[in-house]
Amino acid sequence: MTRFLLQRPIAVIMTFIALIGLSVIAWLNRPVALLPDIDVPEMAIRIDYANASPEAIESSVLKPMRESLATMQGLSDMESVASNESGIVRLRFQYGHRMDLAFVEVNEKIDRLTDRLPKGMSRPSVIRVNYTDIPVAKIQMVPQSADLMSDASIFAENIIKKRIEQIEGISLVDINGLVNQQVSIIPQLRVIEQLNISQEVLIQAIRSANQELGGVIVKDGQYQYYMRMAGRLTGAEDISRIPVKIADNKYVPLSDLALVIEAEENVKGMHFYNQQRAIVMNVHKQPQAVMTELVPKIEESVEIFKKDYPSIDFYITQDQSAFLKAGISNLQGSLLFGGLFAFGVLFLFMGSLRLPIIMGISLPLSLILSFLFFAIFDLSINIISLSGLALGLGMLIDNAIIVLENISRKREEGLDLLNACIEGVSEVQGALISSVLTTLAVFIPLVFLSGVSGVLFFDQAVSVAIILSVSLLVSFILLPLLYKMFFSNKSTFKKQDSKVFIGISSAFSKSHHWVFGHKALTFILILLLIPAGIITYNLLDTKGLPNITRNEAVLEIHWNEPIDVQENANRVKAILNQYKDQVEFTETDAGIAQYLLNIDNSEIQQSKIYLQFAKDNNKEAVLKSLTDRIKEQYPIANFSVLEAKNAFDMLFATNENYFEVKWRDPGLKENNAQAVKSVLNDFPVKNYVQGASLDEETSIILRVNQSKLIQYSIGADPLLTQLERALGEFQISELKQFSVITPIVLQAPQNEFRRLIETTYIENSEGANYALSNFIDYQWGTRLKKITSDATGPYFSIAINENEIAKQEEIEKGINQWSIKNELLTTTAGRYFTDKDNIRELMFILLISVMLLYFILAAQFESFWQPLIVIFTLPFGIIGAILFLYIGGSSINIMSAIGMVVMLGIMVNDAILKVDTMNRMVRNKVANTKKELYEGIFEAGKIRLKPILMTSITTLLALSPVLISGGLGAELQKPLVLAVMGGLTIGTFTALYFVPLIYYTVVSKRIKLKH
Repeated sequence: MTRFLLQRPIAVIMTFIALIGLSVIAWLNRPVALLPDIDVPEMAIRIDYANASPEAIESSVLKPMRESLATMQGLSDMESVASNESGIVRLRFQYGHRMDLAFVEVNEKIDRLTDRLPKGMSRPSVIRVNYTDIPVAKIQMVPQSADLMSDASIFAENIIKKRIEQIEGISLVDINGLVNQQVSIIPQLRVIEQLNISQEVLIQAIRSANQELGGVIVKDGQYQYYMRMAGRLTGAEDISRIPVKIADNKYVPLSDLALVIEAEENVKGMHFYNQQRAIVMNVHKQPQAVMTELVPKIEESVEIFKKDYPSIDFYITQDQSAFLKAGISNLQGSLLFGGLFAFGVLFLFMGSLRLPIIMGISLPLSLILSFLFFAIFDLSINIISLSGLALGLGMLIDNAIIVLENISRKREEGLDLLNACIEGVSEVQGALISSVLTTLAVFIPLVFLSGVSGVLFFDQAVSVAIILSVSLLVSFILLPLLYKMFFSNKSTFKKQDSKVFIGISSAFSKSHHWVFGHKALTFILILLLIPAGIITYNLLDTKGLPNITRNEAVLEIHWNEPIDVQENANRVKAILNQYKDQVEFTETDAGIAQYLLNIDNSEIQQSKIYLQFAKDNNKEAVLKSLTDRIKEQYPIANFSVLEAKNAFDMLFATNENYFEVKWRDPGLKENNAQAVKSVLNDFPVKNYVQGASLDEETSIILRVNQSKLIQYSIGADPLLTQLERALGEFQISELKQFSVITPIVLQAPQNEFRRLIETTYIENSEGANYALSNFIDYQWGTRLKKITSDATGPYFSIAINENEIAKQEEIEKGINQWSIKNELLTTTAGRYFTDKDNIRELMFILLISVMLLYFILAAQFESFWQPLIVIFTLPFGIIGAILFLYIGGSSINIMSAIGMVVMLGIMVNDAILKVDTMNRMVRNKVANTKKELYEGIFEAGKIRLKPILMTSITTLLALSPVLISGGLGAELQKPLVLAVMGGLTIGTFTALYFVPLIYYTVVSKRIKLKH
């Protein structure tokens, strides 16, 4: 086959040019994203129910909803949380379940429940959870005057949002911080009381004045006309002039009885940018959009907005394309440095300019060709698939060096150019195919990991398979053809070794003789690496992502006081104003956010603050000072400092507690915090964190005096209606002007609760008025403010951290005794159990990988014992990676794990080729004595010395700039680089000395060679 292709160079070259053209087109049309478009099997249902208690939401909404949803196919877990005025249901399905069908089914079940849900509640919102849904950027709109907030809100929703969504690739613009207008009617209670009228008179007057005819048509001959009311209300002035009847034939304008003002609606949340009231837009992209092209378009639109709308300041924050740019930059750097160092190493070892040029042509072509297969397999260009390309790039260089060096060696042996190319490829063809198959055998089974890990590894495994397959195609077809073309004018071939390699070869010969002269000592030195690796592994931290220097942080505060959203915002502003010179900017979401995609169960008393620090500022010192000030000024507040979430954190982080204890108390009669928490007095672990179900709040508990209601002929429903009007906001009617709807609201005066019920009256059936305080008793108390439930009903929970469960069996035994003593139904869950299952699954999959590796090598070597030599070298590579990670101050994380796989692929390649060459040399020597066996092994060592050293040195030098450079990309890649460098350093020595030493020991004993 190789001969056939080499004799038709023009056809081969034209074919490659055509493939490269198709690959470039595929590359330009591939979607570029931060992460693969993962169909995450999670969903959330958000409930908004104004003025409802957690108990009402749990019993009236969440309980029937859970009962209905429990029958869904593929549902693996269901949790719900009920809090004041809101609730959330989280659904988790099995991986692989069709989430588009599940989404439709959930909505259908909610529609069927509509008749059972409270009438005053809006329809629950169903939100599909997607880790790639993190906004690509945020647009901040800051009106230059606070009076412009309501106008800016209309402008943002009707103009800016639509213009951003018109950008190709934008799927949704999610807004928070909007302020709507309302007309507030604030009754003058003293005046109304003196005139002996009720608030109902005001309400009916407004409703009567704001009526309209609906669908009335008048015919006039052959024409027909729609009737409309000309006197419909248009604003606060019209409302204030409405006549209100106060006595027979006596009317006064509404303005004499109530204050009529246009004001902001009573919001439950606010957004601030640098302590200024603002509107924020989260910009989400479509799955197929190219993020690196999308963000510049957003920036271009914002620049236009700045010029067109000078009364509003626009800013772009939290640009998430930085991670993707860093990943692409790293791949470009790897390719550039890989090519440069491959050129330098080839020249240094072989003393020829032509071979490095061949490498310089083949490497970028191979990478471009891989994008054609990306299009075939519908892969996007993302961080995961790029890391797969980075993995395959090392193997690509490895295969190219091996083929070029073997062709050159055949020419040294005296073969003509054509036959040298044919023999040079065919001799290593089997070993290279085997090395690629063994690399895939190690890596591809990881696709079958459960959960998001398996989904992620799919993109990586496919990209690895693509680049490795392309590397074989280039190595077997393009490289020998280029070699033949570049050396066609040379009739003779002189030895290509440089003086540097001659010196290295001489040193290798001496060290090789020493190792075989001290076999026992060498074995002991190598085996000492095993305990060193185990000790070092126990010293390393285990994390999802490597430590990344971040100039941002998120501060979450819960004030633990019954304050309104305005007081919440004022406290945050007062604190942040003291640090405005130490941060670049801040973003604050105070209270409940308005985002459509919001699935956080936030409260009015909570604030989430995003802080962006300047690079030269001491972030940790500022955060410590900030949190110390909160402790000092608000000692009962709870707060936590978190890393600002990016798509990686959303993907790899988990909200699951390490060890969680859930219990249900069948004997519990009421939502009383003291009664619930009393069972924890004798809990076997003293240091624990209370779950959301044990959070407390201060509340006013009302009790209606039913006997007095009967005595004074007052119904319960009128009493509750009057309470609602007196204490909250009651919508009377609406002003409709085109697409703008403004509510008319009866607003209670801003007085103390006691004063309000004393000055608010209710009319009985005989027309007499009585103060509400005559029929209501109240007291202050604490209660649990959230109700957490799963598929079996409400539960309470606590979390135990990792340090407290060193003796897990004893703790579980203590928990069982505690639950029996207190007559509780107890279950345990958490990351502790999940990790145990994941480790068990990973060990099984790795066992499968090793078995596949063994079968492939056994088939190639036609031996049952020789594959074990290759397999036994792999642990030493992992040990080397662990040692370098410890020396480099890194951790075991997703990037270092990828680095280990990269390193094992190269190590397997070197070991396979070494064993294959030793087999060939020993057969050629027809070894009958130990001396002949050693000579064959030594000859194989000299043949494989150059490609092993060139591969390792090239890879190490290509990766080394990452260790000395800075920035986000370098920090992400540093653990990968350390793992590869450590494994290759040890792996090079094992391939040069340990593999031949084991080979010699086993062969000499198996065939009982003579001395």
